[in-house]
Amino acid sequence: MKRKTNPAMDILLTCISVGILFLLWIWASSVNPLFFPSPGSTWERLMQLAEKPIGKVSVLGHVWMSLRRVLVGLGLSTVLGILTGLVMGWSRVGRAMIGPVFTALRPIPPIAWIPLVILWFGIGEFPKVLIIFIGSFFIISQNTAAGVTMVDPMYINVGKVYQANSWQMLLHIVMPASMPAIMAGLKIALSSAWMVVVAAEMLASKAGLGFLITRGSDSIDIALVLIGMILIGVVGALLSAIFSLIERRLCPWMNEKNQ
Repeated sequence: MKRKTNPAMDILLTCISVGILFLLWIWASSVNPLFFPSPGSTWERLMQLAEKPIGKVSVLGHVWMSLRRVLVGLGLSTVLGILTGLVMGWSRVGRAMIGPVFTALRPIPPIAWIPLVILWFGIGEFPKVLIIFIGSFFIISQNTAAGVTMVDPMYINVGKVYQANSWQMLLHIVMPASMPAIMAGLKIALSSAWMVVVAAEMLASKAGLGFLITRGSDSIDIALVLIGMILIGVVGALLSAIFSLIERRLCPWMNEKNQ
């Protein structure tokens, strides 16, 4: 039985959930306004931040610095991660060669790489992008490899019937069939990339949303911390929505299943 979607109901439920979260925020600020500023106080702090930027960087400038790092690191990890996942999922030799390395490195949390990367490369832009790359590369590679291995053998047999070579089957059969798994990996990698970039900026950065959170924490400016957290959530939600639109374009058959 197909599940019917109702866009109006989805929007209504989203508004209700946001409203409940906002009411909880108001209640928490009424209990202890010193440690949990109200929405009004947070908005006033945002206006102050617009008038007097921290580190001569505007609010949008801090957002852009974090977003740029995420996009560069995620872009590199997407290209190399998909290629690596295809090799592991499609080639027995590739799986035998790369699989053990992945098994050993994949459990290491991305944040654990931060001290080593800073010691090796300093605190410039490259270390932050590298940490984001590490935090998303393994996720994308693993999901891509899993998607390739789960392709219905019937599709492969159809390709053999039409005498398609390995490259043609990989490009025209395996890749499209694996796209839902790849897109799922990209969404997870996006969340991981945001967590990693914020952690990296909190340790060593002079601009970015993680830097704002650290500055607010050091100066006991809770409103500034909340501003950084809210901006991270808003930008992350927008990126997730964009990814969903891309997924609908690349995997139209998934939309039919959900209707």
